[in-house]
Amino acid sequence: MTLPKFTTLGSGPTVLMLHGIGGGHRAFAPQVETLASLGFRAVAWDMPGYGRSAPIEPYGFKGLAQRCVDLIDALQCDNVTLLGHSMGGMVAQEVIARRPDKVNKLILCGTSAAFGKRTDGRSAEAWAQQFIAQRTAPLDAGQTMADMAARLVPQMVGPGSLPEGLKLAEHCMASVPAATYRRALECLVTFDRQADLAHIRVPTLLIGGEFDRVAAPAVMRQMAAAIPRARYAELAGIGHLMNLEAPDEFDALLLDFLREPTPKPLPDTH
Repeated sequence: MTLPKFTTLGSGPTVLMLHGIGGGHRAFAPQVETLASLGFRAVAWDMPGYGRSAPIEPYGFKGLAQRCVDLIDALQCDNVTLLGHSMGGMVAQEVIARRPDKVNKLILCGTSAAFGKRTDGRSAEAWAQQFIAQRTAPLDAGQTMADMAARLVPQMVGPGSLPEGLKLAEHCMASVPAATYRRALECLVTFDRQADLAHIRVPTLLIGGEFDRVAAPAVMRQMAAAIPRARYAELAGIGHLMNLEAPDEFDALLLDFLREPTPKPLPDTH
């Protein structure tokens, strides 16, 4: 078993950050710095297949969650706050569904509880295949991940976003191996943990962006309503890459939540 690679800074309660499909550990650079300077141990991983982390076979949420649990164990912390953005938020939901004992607080940003579930009668499978084909068409046509990043990142952000944050987001996405991006897309469309939201027993913060077209605010509000101890916060003028678009505002929400005393756990209803 090879552990995923990660970056860590600071000491104190551990906050483990899981990036999205176009990310990497650098996607949390502002948060790592802020948290480490304020008494937390900030850890940001490279998901399997990203950065220097070995890929996994098969590439699915079960394996990604197991690698995350392995990392939590290796960090030797009794409890961890798990922060997941976009696809990383799905990995976080998978971890807490499988190993609720490993997580004491949960932060879900720009994510959803299921991917691409159709409500219009069209086959979800056909829709998923179409989604993958659309996303990979530029690569099939010979474009690089850097070309994709230059086009996609500006489409994902809101009018209030910080230009430096966009540069970092483009750099992260440009660094993703094309083969990993393809595998991650195929993995993404399989996700569905809607039925498990009611079983999340830890305090949960959901952060949305007003202009997020990937994980719409309405979807995140519904998730917050389904999780017993959840609350939802929204960043005005901001899109999908909220932690890079508005790092100061994002970090303020994060810190308020982290500093709240952890209440006694709710009894498990399973």
